[in-house]
Amino acid sequence: MKYKLSAIGAALLLGTVQFSAHADETCASPYMPKITGQEDFVYVWTLGAEGVGDEQDKLVTIAVNPKSAQYGKVAATVSVGGRNEAHHADFTDDRKFLWAGGLDTNKIFIFDVHSNPGQPKLVKTINDFVAKSGGVVGPHSLYALPGRMLITGLSNHKDHGGRTALVEYSNAGDYIATYWLPTDDNLQGAIKSGQYADGYNYDVRALPRQNLLLTSSFTGWSNYMMDFGKMLADPAAMQRFGNTVVQWDLNSRRPKKVFDVPGAPLEIRCAWAENHNYCFTSTALTSKIWLIYLDEQKQWQAKAVADIGDPSKIPLPVDISIASDDNTLWVNTFMDGKTRAFDISDPFHPKQVFEQKIGAQVNMVSSSWDGKRLYYTSSLLANWDKKGLDNEQYFKAYQWDGHKLSEQFAIDFTKEKLGRAHQMRFGAYALYGQTAP
Repeated sequence: MKYKLSAIGAALLLGTVQFSAHADETCASPYMPKITGQEDFVYVWTLGAEGVGDEQDKLVTIAVNPKSAQYGKVAATVSVGGRNEAHHADFTDDRKFLWAGGLDTNKIFIFDVHSNPGQPKLVKTINDFVAKSGGVVGPHSLYALPGRMLITGLSNHKDHGGRTALVEYSNAGDYIATYWLPTDDNLQGAIKSGQYADGYNYDVRALPRQNLLLTSSFTGWSNYMMDFGKMLADPAAMQRFGNTVVQWDLNSRRPKKVFDVPGAPLEIRCAWAENHNYCFTSTALTSKIWLIYLDEQKQWQAKAVADIGDPSKIPLPVDISIASDDNTLWVNTFMDGKTRAFDISDPFHPKQVFEQKIGAQVNMVSSSWDGKRLYYTSSLLANWDKKGLDNEQYFKAYQWDGHKLSEQFAIDFTKEKLGRAHQMRFGAYALYGQTAP
């Protein structure tokens, strides 16, 4: 069963009304060590599904090194109890611990991945995120700063809408501070450059050499926990999406400028070269690639630079991944199940150079540092995934030779009673001075 947009939902998504509208080694925090060679494992933060296995969210460890006797198989699973709307996960700056969030219960699960990279252990659960943060709901992106974890919230406990904040913790799991997003009625010293200062949030990325922190925007609990088809048919719900990217002072965590980026800008991916002062994002609802760049006057600007597929067909761009050489941007579109590669050697004029259907639905894409391996997972949100036969839940591994993707193996997460495969992060013995057993 495939989704069909209602007339009003389609009109809203296409922007005919005024509202203007998911990572990997090359998208990791610049503060953490990178796996530049062959990764040994992919850790998949997985949503529990009713009637599937133990029905719990879990961290699934998959062996991806061809030299391993377990290659292409599940090496370990750690269930965390209940279904929390498992979504994003990431490492601390020393890469010893993996933090994973639940968008519904607001729990944060901390796994030890360094003691035995092939057998992660759940060592701590943060249960008081909402109370400690002052009412932030929906811990989403977890981003490593030196000795700190910066967490984007998607919502708030007062109205479950999109106004929310950044929340800072220590690596030990202790709360430090909350930084609310600028809004029309409280810009907090930021400059509003366009129509919007909506206070919405989603992803966060930094360019330390420019003292730059960027956040994007999505939607609140009342939308992301709603059935996708019902939401599309609800005019009020369809106006509850973010339209902004915010520039922050990285060191002080103060907002400086709010950009109009219509259409729910999701993942942010920043260039790696020292002379490349720009980042990309993509808008889920208007199907565009946006460039956030430093202009000749040393001011940050935002500009739409390319379409993704045919926006009139509502492909729904989700995750993006930038290559370590800054020449390629991978873009996944959930509705048509495709991955696309864009040549971004000229960041102001991205050009699509490749596309391939991965499945009936596709969400996350993760790339190895050398660009030779790409991994894909299927789940967007429990209530947004497709229904019936199109509800494919998988992990797929591919080789990329610069011209074509060649599938190496696939794991059916429903057949293996694992759940809905979502966020991916890489693991390797060498990171911790260990050798594979």
